[in-house]
Amino acid sequence: MATVRLPDDPSFEHLRKQAKDLRDRARSGVPEALALVGAHHPDGPHPVSLAGAHLVLARRHGFPSWAALKRHVQTIRHYRRVPDQVEAAVSRADEFLLLACLRYGRDDEPDRWRRAAALLAAHPELTADSVHAAAAAADADALAVLLAAEPTLATVEGGPFAWEPILYLAYARHDPALGPDAVVRAARLLLDHGADPNAGYLWHGLTSPFTALAGALGGGEGGQPAHPRAEVLARTLLSAGADPNDAQALYNRQFGAADDHLRLLVEHGLGRGAGQGGGGPWRARLGEAIPSPADLIADQLWWAVTHDLVARVRLLADCADLRAAFRFPDARPAHLRAWDGTTPVRLAALCGSSRVLAYLGAHGAPWSPADGVDALVAAALAGEEEAVGRLRAHAGAARGQRPGLIVWAAARRAWRAVPLLVDLGFDINALGRGDVPLEQPWETALHQAAAADDVTGVRLLVGLGADPTTRDARFDDTPLGWAEHFGHTEVVDFLRPLTRR
Repeated sequence: MATVRLPDDPSFEHLRKQAKDLRDRARSGVPEALALVGAHHPDGPHPVSLAGAHLVLARRHGFPSWAALKRHVQTIRHYRRVPDQVEAAVSRADEFLLLACLRYGRDDEPDRWRRAAALLAAHPELTADSVHAAAAAADADALAVLLAAEPTLATVEGGPFAWEPILYLAYARHDPALGPDAVVRAARLLLDHGADPNAGYLWHGLTSPFTALAGALGGGEGGQPAHPRAEVLARTLLSAGADPNDAQALYNRQFGAADDHLRLLVEHGLGRGAGQGGGGPWRARLGEAIPSPADLIADQLWWAVTHDLVARVRLLADCADLRAAFRFPDARPAHLRAWDGTTPVRLAALCGSSRVLAYLGAHGAPWSPADGVDALVAAALAGEEEAVGRLRAHAGAARGQRPGLIVWAAARRAWRAVPLLVDLGFDINALGRGDVPLEQPWETALHQAAAADDVTGVRLLVGLGADPTTRDARFDDTPLGWAEHFGHTEVVDFLRPLTRR
């Protein structure tokens, strides 16, 4: 039966109200309610009791029972934290921690971390009274004294974010000069006294744990830095049993081109796991809300192929079958599901990933499409003018399938492709996505070029008819506004006279 993913940050009280409402509507004979009951209750459509409504809702969200659903929601509430919303500090040590650690909010900036370092320099004694501050500062001497007096402090939740000490160590960013020996000694002191190498929290209740390993490796949509001693800290955690199948760590680091994190995780068992479906303690807690090791490899390979990260594809080749089609079930995100059944080589061709395409071809997965939309899109993104001319009869179908293709081409800096696509009738002002190949109306190609500080691309697009006054669908701003936001002076100077305020 089809299931519906539980909403992010779920409320059990809201689920209880939904169950009562379903019971009342089914008893009143509302067709939609009876259909829902029929889809998920073993007795088919009927006026259910409250217990029956509980079962229907649980099974609708993929749980075998109401009790299992309740346990899942309680687990989320137990680990839920909102570090970006914490402002009050009850002590000087808490003030230091508020300033020193990544919070994944808008204030993850060097100025905060410099203020934390200054506070610690002015008050070095604050680590003597707080195991959490001592951990963040990697003050092994202070940790040794505190843990000798009370070993259980290694696992006590506290500080402004209600974290365990090892999380403060992993997420601290105040001192780029921290020595590796101090970091390793601090980590081992905590681990030797019972700290969990898989410690983590659920940011705003989202079911992708921000573990100590994710903190050490850094990264994220805001470009957050890694820990100053990321490799030695990550190795220490992995050697102590941290699960290398860490979805958040992989997600945070996938946006950059560096692969040091991936090599480390592969070395320690990424893609492998014991038990049914594989996975570590967080998958045991949260079930299929946490991707399996095989799913993580598929996700990483998909991202590497779509973004032409050939070194990453080469690294993943030992963990994945590069000839096998991707399999993304309904529970996976929409940008993945859209490519279910697609092989890596077809994905590379339809995303303009020329380096990955060449690598796959050289390793037994050549691209040889029949004439059609696939061939036209691949030829256009590759800038192959002669092939595009031969295949232009498929332009209408291509526009129907990939209306935002110009946005993707601009995001990939495939500037040879853009005039070809315009000549095929693609809208230069179409809204699309540039981060993943999913047809969703977000921004224009000109927004993408402006955000990338690509003045050559901006001039090309405007020359082809791009409208500088078009606003994107997410932030309601013009390409000029995007360029101003990122401080791209040359693009701003070019677009300002063309943009009506």
